[in-house]
Amino acid sequence: MTISSYRALVRAPGRNAPIVFAFHGTGGDEYQFAELIGQILPDSGLVSPRGDVSEFGALRFFRRTSEGAYDMEDLAIRTERMASFIAAHKAANPGRAIYGLGYSNGANILASVLFRHAGLFDRAALLHPLIPWIPANSERLRDRRILITAGQRDPICPLPLTEQLVDYFAGQKARVEASYHSGGHEIRPGELEALHAFLT
Repeated sequence: MTISSYRALVRAPGRNAPIVFAFHGTGGDEYQFAELIGQILPDSGLVSPRGDVSEFGALRFFRRTSEGAYDMEDLAIRTERMASFIAAHKAANPGRAIYGLGYSNGANILASVLFRHAGLFDRAALLHPLIPWIPANSERLRDRRILITAGQRDPICPLPLTEQLVDYFAGQKARVEASYHSGGHEIRPGELEALHAFLT
């Protein structure tokens, strides 16, 4: 895989600034978080790939069989493809801090990459992730900075599964933080404040 394996929005970083990989939610595209990241980290670089799976016209990063039920074989293949894409960009920017940000389906592909290739990222923010399985242990997650945000009444990503994911990262000795709001699957201002603090 190469840096052109995905159609992506790419912005070069300023001096000593990190590169942020941004992963959109189902139905989003590579522009979904470009403005937000520019506001939080104006000098940062950006690599925002477009999901290459279409679900009735809505872009995603891997297939699912129903709401909350994933095609695990497809997820494994696309996780490795995404990891190679990220690694290629990282190799092209040696010494640069690498951050990850994903929302919903984007958070899920980012989490899946972290489970297998934690060393690709210095820190990662998972907004409303849904990981309905217990990942394998990974020593590479130790001291990795992770932020997880969620809605306490999210009908798509049930809170107990979010808490299970927080516990998993804590069990791997990652430096995990959690921020919850009282609503559902929407991103609320408190989440953005937590994200700002985490990325800066």
